[in-house]
Amino acid sequence: MDVGCGLLQRNGKSVAIGQRGLALLQALLEADGGVISKAVLMERGWPDTIVEEGNLTVQIAALRKSLGPTPDGRDWIATVPRVGYRLVRPIDGSRKTDVALSVTPALAVLPFANLSGIAEQDYFSEGVVDDIITALSRFKSFAVIARNSSFVFRDPAVDVREVAKELGVRYVLEGSVRRSGNKLRITARLVEGGDGVHLWAQSFDGELDNVFEFQDDITERVATIVGPLIQRAEIDRSRGERPGSIATYDIYLRALSKILTESASDNAEAFALLTEGLTLEPDNALLNAHAAWALEHRITMGWTPIGPKDREECFMLARRGLENSAGDPAVTAHCAMALVQVAREYDWGMAVLDEAVEANPHNLMVVTAAGVANLHCGSVEIALSLFHRANRLSPRDPLAHISLCGTAHAQMILGNYSEVLVWAARALAINPNFDASFWMLIAANAHLGRLDQARHFLNELKKASPGITIARIEAGQPAKDPSRILAILEGLRIAGLEED
Repeated sequence: MDVGCGLLQRNGKSVAIGQRGLALLQALLEADGGVISKAVLMERGWPDTIVEEGNLTVQIAALRKSLGPTPDGRDWIATVPRVGYRLVRPIDGSRKTDVALSVTPALAVLPFANLSGIAEQDYFSEGVVDDIITALSRFKSFAVIARNSSFVFRDPAVDVREVAKELGVRYVLEGSVRRSGNKLRITARLVEGGDGVHLWAQSFDGELDNVFEFQDDITERVATIVGPLIQRAEIDRSRGERPGSIATYDIYLRALSKILTESASDNAEAFALLTEGLTLEPDNALLNAHAAWALEHRITMGWTPIGPKDREECFMLARRGLENSAGDPAVTAHCAMALVQVAREYDWGMAVLDEAVEANPHNLMVVTAAGVANLHCGSVEIALSLFHRANRLSPRDPLAHISLCGTAHAQMILGNYSEVLVWAARALAINPNFDASFWMLIAANAHLGRLDQARHFLNELKKASPGITIARIEAGQPAKDPSRILAILEGLRIAGLEED
């Protein structure tokens, strides 16, 4: 690029990119691979002029087309979600920045198509999308592209693969609004941007008479579904594309998939992976929180310890996770569970969970964690309301067995043993490895006098968790209110589980 003459050449031939394109490219070159914010780029391209952010998106897309691909097949201009753009360089042994920047997934929410043919209906469509963007922006495990950038793509016939490429995102949420008389139907679809495969689609029906309640309901349901879907897609992507990578995000995903099996052996492997990641990034909040979660869960289930100081290490990991969390509700919720379940810092843990729920009430892991903490340290009624909300909004969430089993535990505390059987059976159907579901089934059947059934589930528990005893289970439970676990322990005794 010859700045003085305003010319750009590629392979000895001139490339026409226009005055604004040259100004933007010069700014990116001057940054030498650093990130340039959208505001700075707009000032360089349109000095002293107020313009829509969409103009920058159009100019960047044109620049990418003119520049062509890098030698390793990527775009020369990379999008840094919610920040700006940067000029990349071909990957070599000395530059790893581009790989790191591409790790965290990003999502674009496109304007929902108005299929009613009624122009006035556009306000509702845009309001729904605005609310969804706001709700999804509360998640820290993926980035959400700002409205001004994604709303450039209003054409309902736009190819989501092109949108994903231009905006630099891995996932696209699109949809439509249709009105018939007083009836409204919203359809939402989550699409993988690379190949256009639909990961999820659902329709929502409502009426104009309660349009704002309908809008709030859609926002809540879409937000609680999309977050876990992206997480699951990232786990699958990590398994399939980069099984040997030691990048910390890959380590997190591989460990998470093992934690979620609820197997003692997988849990130990997950902790080993997370420990490996922490040698690379000792202050990584995500790794610290999940390592604390793995140990907390191991202690709570009464599994064989990994080391002689599991409790102390769990508390240390939780503290370090909180210190580096930057307010991420999912991170702080995992750390808070370690405070409540292991460190017995009940007031501290509950305060952290209250903050996490307020920060992101759409994250069902956060909601479920708050429910478990209330079972042990707070209100059983609040615990039930939190679990019912999680069960209603996302019955297929990877942690659904915990909210179902939590409901069974609450019913156990209330003495409703028949209800315990219903909820615990549902939890076991979703995840057959969750020890706590067996505790509930054994204890409830024992209290109801169904000793054959109680002993059947006790045998299954012993297969899943050899060497388990009442003492090990009791030692792993919070002790703020011992009565909260009393009926479970008594039921296990009646069924014949050994004390020590």
